[in-house]
Amino acid sequence: MSLPDYEDWKKLAQEFTHQTRAFIGGKYVDALSGKTYETINPATEKMTAHVAACDGHDVDAAVKSARSAFNAGHWSRMAPRDRGAILQKLAALVQEHGDQIALMECLNVGKPIMEARMADVGLSSAALKWYGEAIDKVTDEIIATPDNVRATITREPIGVVGVVVPWNFPLMMACWKIAPALATGNSVIVKPAEQTPQSILKLAELALEAGIPEGVFNVVTGHGAEAGAAIGLHNDIDCLTFTGSTAVGKKFLEYSGRSNMKTVWLECGGKNPNIVMADCPDMDKAVMNAAMNAFFNQGEVCAAASRLLVQDSIKDEFLERVAAIGKTRVPGDPLDPETNLGAIVDKGQFDRVNGYIAKGKEEGANLILGGNTTTVNDCGYYINPTIFGNVTADMTIAREEIFGPVLSAISFKEVEEAIDIANDSPYGLAGAIWTSDINIAHKAARDLQVGAVSINSYSSADIALPFGGYKQSGIGVDKSLHAIDKYTNMKSTWLELG
Repeated sequence: MSLPDYEDWKKLAQEFTHQTRAFIGGKYVDALSGKTYETINPATEKMTAHVAACDGHDVDAAVKSARSAFNAGHWSRMAPRDRGAILQKLAALVQEHGDQIALMECLNVGKPIMEARMADVGLSSAALKWYGEAIDKVTDEIIATPDNVRATITREPIGVVGVVVPWNFPLMMACWKIAPALATGNSVIVKPAEQTPQSILKLAELALEAGIPEGVFNVVTGHGAEAGAAIGLHNDIDCLTFTGSTAVGKKFLEYSGRSNMKTVWLECGGKNPNIVMADCPDMDKAVMNAAMNAFFNQGEVCAAASRLLVQDSIKDEFLERVAAIGKTRVPGDPLDPETNLGAIVDKGQFDRVNGYIAKGKEEGANLILGGNTTTVNDCGYYINPTIFGNVTADMTIAREEIFGPVLSAISFKEVEEAIDIANDSPYGLAGAIWTSDINIAHKAARDLQVGAVSINSYSSADIALPFGGYKQSGIGVDKSLHAIDKYTNMKSTWLELG
């Protein structure tokens, strides 16, 4: 089955309709206040929808729905194999509706349509499918005890899980959290980013179609200060999982302490080091990875390779080659399948990224590429790929997460210096090293203070590998069987036999 072409996507966009109301108790509903807010297409700067602006009253309704469904047991006590089969059906439905979901991500986020279709849709479906297949393989334990005792360790669903997700990969990030939470029998309340609610609202419809009982899957739309804070402060939400900025992650920790001490799992910011040694075994691959992982998804990636550390003997040639690839990332209409660089998500983020570019110039970094904005069809929030050279580790652009298509290059002499620079950061999400020396590779893997290290690649990942950070990059992991621990309580049972 062939994918739509440019004209097809434009026609689909013109005819596009989507849900704009919250999803509570198996039904789409208006916010109780009747209030709405606007979502904007960042590529056109035009309004796409009026969306329900939920607040604490709507969160209360969603929590009551989720708690009632959990206590009823239709989902929480269902056999894991049966829950898994429903999640696998949901995964298939996501693929079946992939064009529609990709269009939602494209129009809301400004990302290129083919990246949305292949990456966002594909990885969302894959997460649902993987946890659906895995959950009946997760077993409890029997502990070695005296002959008159049977001691078991069992895992039980934690209850009601609040899921707060970002705008850069709206559906994928949600599925990384929803899939293990649902697989283990919990009810969920999802708060999408205010910019990007539509794909998650569509997922709620598909969840019902797949067979997830009413009330188990709820979506509250709205702004973080109202709906998000209400989830964080709610006394009947047992667990909260969040991906987003470190600053907001800290707020959720505060909310937990002010309410019921709910468990809080955070995947926050990153300022990720990509270290290239002179003995790199495949320089072409390293150059391509350095560029693509800095500019993919407009640089709006928590694991983006935003700090490029290059050994000084190869620095100039390496940066020249990275810049040449950067020039091939050309802003274009996100609906065009040929576009490989889309728009920044909104005006606020557009201004923020431009502020960092100005700061880099002001602090004396050498602008090698870009540093300017553009438009497509005379509109849109577009920033050209930007590379700064001669960056020092104390510069703002080397320390703070920019979340845009901006690469900061720092030179070093020996690997020890590179690792010191890499670790001199409040973040610790991901990192990479390119070397032919097995000893250096192992040393870097050991010493880099990050949750995921790639060797002679960048951001190599699999749903079976945990993804999470050190330091202020977060608490806990998404993906892998280890994510299941976040959404379950561990119970010890000691039985003395008569």
